Amino acid sequence: MKIITVLGARPQFIKAATVSRALKKQTINEIIIHTGQHFDANMSQVFFDEMEIPQPNYNLEISGLNHGAMTGRMLEKIEDVLVKEKPDYVLVYGDTNSTLAGALAAAKLHIPVAHVEAGLRSFEMKMPEEINRILTDRISSILFCPTETAIKNLEAEGFRNFNCQIEQPGDVMYDAVLHYKEKIETKATVIKSQALRNGSFVLATFHRAENTNDEKRLREICRAINEINSHIKVILPLHPRTKAFIESLQIKLEVTVIPPVGYFDMLALLENCKLVLTDSGGLQKEAYFFSKFCVTLRDQTEWIELVETGTNQLVGANFSKILNAFKVASSAVFATQPFLYGNGTASELIAKSLVKL
Repeated sequence: MKIITVLGARPQFIKAATVSRALKKQTINEIIIHTGQHFDANMSQVFFDEMEIPQPNYNLEISGLNHGAMTGRMLEKIEDVLVKEKPDYVLVYGDTNSTLAGALAAAKLHIPVAHVEAGLRSFEMKMPEEINRILTDRISSILFCPTETAIKNLEAEGFRNFNCQIEQPGDVMYDAVLHYKEKIETKATVIKSQALRNGSFVLATFHRAENTNDEKRLREICRAINEINSHIKVILPLHPRTKAFIESLQIKLEVTVIPPVGYFDMLALLENCKLVLTDSGGLQKEAYFFSKFCVTLRDQTEWIELVETGTNQLVGANFSKILNAFKVASSAVFATQPFLYGNGTASELIAKSLVKL
C-alpha cells in the first residue's frame, strides 16, 4: 500500500512523525509532501534529526500568499504529485490550507482521503480553520476522530448517512507528547537558562489574528498578563507577529519576554509551569496532558470537552475575566479523571485501520 501524507505546518510534522513510525511497522510505503505553508527557521535539518521526523519527499515551497492563492497553488502542485505517484490513500491532518488542498486534490482524482483530527468544530465560521476542517471532513473517506465530542459533531451533521468510515483512535498529539517528553531533560534548555523553578511561573502565549489584529483585545490581554505578573512571574515566548503589533501600538509589557521556543523547550515549560494562558489550540490540549489548568484567550474552542471538565476556562480578551479565571485556576486542584484523548496508541490504531482498507 502507498500513502501520500500532506503536511504544511510544524505541529503537523510532529504529529505525523508518530503516525509515520506506526505506518512503517505496518510496511506501508509513505510519501510525504511538505507544502511549505508555515515555513520557519526551525524547519531545518536539526529539527528533523532531533525529532526523528521523516524527510519530505516533495517540498512545494508555497507560502506567503493570501488564502485563495495559497490553496489554489497547493491544489495544482499536489495534484501533479498525486498523478505521478498514484497513491492508494491521501492522509491529511488538522485544519490548515494544506489540509484542504491535499483533500481536494485527492477527491477530484477519486483517491480516498483519510483525515486525522476529524470532527473538530469551534462553530465560528469566520475562522478559516473551521471552513477547512468542515470541507475536509465532507470529502474524506475515513475520519479519525480524537474524541467522543468530535464523533458527536459528525453525527449531528449527518455523517452516518454519508459514504465514509468514522473511527475514534484517540489523539495523535498525546502520542507525540508521550514519545518526546522522555527527551525533555537532554533536549530542553529554557528552564535552566531562565532559572525557573517548578510551579513558580505562568506560561502565556498568544498569536491568533483575532487577538493581535484587534487593538482593544490586544491591549486587554497585555494589561491582564501584566497584572498577573505582579502576583507570579509570567513567561511569554513572543511570536514575531505579535511582537510587531505590540511595538506598533507602543504597549508596555511587564512580563518576562523570551524568543519563540522549540518543541522540547515548550514541553519543559508546560511540565514546570503553574498554569497556562493561551489562544493556541494545541497548547490547550498539551496543558491537559501535563495536568495543568488552562485559561484560553478565545471566545470559543474546538476542545469543548476541556471546558466541560473544568480544566479549561474560555475568557476571550476580557481583562476581568482573565484575572478571575487566573485566580480560580491558581487555587484549584487538578483532579484525576477519565482521560479524554485515548491511551497513547492513536498512531498504531490509525496505521492498523489504513492497512486493512
